[in-house]
Formats: sequence, structure tokens, C-alpha cells
Amino acid sequence: MANIIEITDISVPELEVFAQLTEKQLRHKLEPEKGIFIAESGKVIELALAAGCEPVSLLMERKQLTGQGKNIIARYDDVTVYTGDREVLAGLTGYRLTRGILCAMRRPQLPPVQQICARASRVAVLDNITDAANVGGIFRSAAALGVDAVLVMRSCCDPLCRKAVRVSMGTVFQIPWTYIENGIAPLQELGFKTAALALREQAVSIDDPKLMAEARLALIFGTEGYGLAQATIDACDYVVQIPMAHDVDSLNVAAASAVTFWQLRHQ
Repeated sequence: MANIIEITDISVPELEVFAQLTEKQLRHKLEPEKGIFIAESGKVIELALAAGCEPVSLLMERKQLTGQGKNIIARYDDVTVYTGDREVLAGLTGYRLTRGILCAMRRPQLPPVQQICARASRVAVLDNITDAANVGGIFRSAAALGVDAVLVMRSCCDPLCRKAVRVSMGTVFQIPWTYIENGIAPLQELGFKTAALALREQAVSIDDPKLMAEARLALIFGTEGYGLAQATIDACDYVVQIPMAHDVDSLNVAAASAVTFWQLRHQ
């Protein structure tokens, strides 16, 4: 039976993971790479649990004890569940809970690049993308449109930050992903052709037949404001752009990723 605790004092240390700690502090709550992240809503939490993530504690509105949270509670006899009225929990977190449930979870151990790319034909690489909504949106599009893996450079927003997880609708737990070090060189060593999404005169169209025919392709997306660094572009096999109408120069990076994943999906 889960340990259900009614909240009467919102300042107790046990609740700091839900209200007081920053994303950076959560990542280092235990030790680097083994910290904590927050998942919101029953659906997202269920996906995280199915992927093997370990719950630390839950915060949920009282009505969710017999609602969306019922099945989650039933799976874990030793998990602590903090509960209270909607307004009490909003006073603790500073916002109304998404679908009435939060779960603090231990960060999963990420696989090496070589492992998740061993049989991949299409991978996405995120370089210096700092907006959590964009990172979450890219993960959702990647999962929906058949990308085999997502590789994240350390300069990016954390894919397990609360907003990125929420926007991804839990797909961050469904599609294989990990951090990649040393730029795109490891992918080229694994036999991928690399394609930088960038606005350059030498860019080929996203529907270029040679590009679409590549057996293994890594699609590189850059920061929202300035795009990819020139050094990264120079190191890629292709520079690619999406044809635009009405003198629009580009799409938001999350929208551009969806178009790219669909057009260059493995045939």
C-alpha cells in the first residue's frame, strides 16, 4: 500500500522537489546524471514508468487518488504520495497541476551513441536549442514521424526538464535518445551522412533525390535565433533548406523538424 500523506505544511523539505528546486538543482539532487526530473499528468507518468523510470514521490490532487492516479499508486507499494485540495497544491507549486498529478522520478541511465545508432537509418541531432518547448516539440515529431533516435548536444535545453517533457507528451520516454559529445564526428564514423538544416546559398532542397536516397542520415538542427555554427555546417555532407513561399525565410525549429522528418523519412 502506498504511503499517502495529506499536506498540511507546504514548507516541509520533502516537498522541495515539487516547488523550490530549480531544474539544475533537480539534475544534481543525487549526483550528476542520476538526479531527479518531474513528470506531469497521468499519461506522461505512465509512459515514463513503462520506459523503466523509477518514481521517487508523487504529488496529486485528492480526487486523483481514485482517478488518473489510481493505477499508478497500485503499481508501487513503497512510493510516497502527497495529496491535498487543488488550491493547496497550487499554493505549493505556484501553478495548477497539469491533469492534477506530478511525479518526481530518478533520471534514467542513458545509452551510448553507438548503441542507439547501431540499426538507425534516420537520427536527429539537436545543437544549442535552448527553448524547452522546441525541444519537446522536436521529440514529439521525431517519435511520430519515424525518426530512430535523437542525439542531444550538451548546449541544449535538458530534454527531461518539466516543460520539455510536457510538450513532448511523454515521447521523450518512447524514442531512444542520449547526449552526443565531440560534435557530429562520431556519426560520420558510424557511416551516417550528415545534413545541416541552414539558410545558405549552397543549400539543396529538402526534396533533393540524392539526399532522400541516403541509407543513413543524421539531421542537424541549430539554435532558434542564429541556427548552426558555421564550423558545424562546414563539417556536414549536406546543407539543406525547406523551400518557402511569400518571402518567409524560415520556420520555427520545431515546425521545421516535423517537415524534415516527414520528407526525409526512410523509404
